[in-house]
Amino acid sequence: MMERKRTDCPALPPGWKKEEVIRKSGLSAGKSDVYYYSPSGKKFRSKPQLSRYLGNTVDLGCFDFRTGKMMPGKMQKNKQRLRHDPLSLAKGGKPDLNTVLPIRQTASIFKQPVTKVTSHPGNKVKTDPQRGTEQPKQLFWERRLKGLRSSDITEEVLRTIDLPKGLQSVGPDSNDETLLLAIASALHMSSSPITGQTSVAAEKNPTVWLNTAQPLCKAFTITDEHIREQELKVYQARRSLEEALMADGLARAAENTRELLEGKAA
Repeated sequence: MMERKRTDCPALPPGWKKEEVIRKSGLSAGKSDVYYYSPSGKKFRSKPQLSRYLGNTVDLGCFDFRTGKMMPGKMQKNKQRLRHDPLSLAKGGKPDLNTVLPIRQTASIFKQPVTKVTSHPGNKVKTDPQRGTEQPKQLFWERRLKGLRSSDITEEVLRTIDLPKGLQSVGPDSNDETLLLAIASALHMSSSPITGQTSVAAEKNPTVWLNTAQPLCKAFTITDEHIREQELKVYQARRSLEEALMADGLARAAENTRELLEGKAA
């Protein structure tokens, strides 16, 4: 048995309803779930769903989904926590949708317009084709990504990926975490093959012989066995996702049927 209470929500635009469902029996007796209904009757189960639907029409930064009220004090507290907590993004802070990695960009040294004089017959102007397209990178810039974590909708930090044993990091303060970030950044930013540091001298003195176009790892080789193992992992992940989506669809259908029967009984 469940008790349903539906009331108006003043914090949202006119016509929005807030419904609180209190369980009366079972192991979860006494607990409650909160839902919101748009003026057209669309049901929302979480704050992210509500934010995606409303978009920029309503600022939900200080909206408390449980109580249905605007709480400016909570938003100020979150801002202070985000300012002092370097891992606040992984703990549920507002995500930055910008996918550009934090690389230091070096501006041009010419602050004033430059006039090119070509009147002399023997004058030759040297040009660097790479200068205008590629910006210099800071050495070991991947370390700036250290400490970032991903979390799910329940704000639980996700487990990191286990790298193969054949991948070994290069450089100061080298570990599996920095290596994973370096490889992911290389795959994200570069279209060239990822081979690692092919020069043996890079292991002795990475600050001098490091190839900045490759991630901070020793040279490695991908075999057919590695490819087959990854194909099996992808297949298993897709099967798990398919089963989860099917179970979610069945659960939603059962809930809609139950709500329809309860509405007819009332």
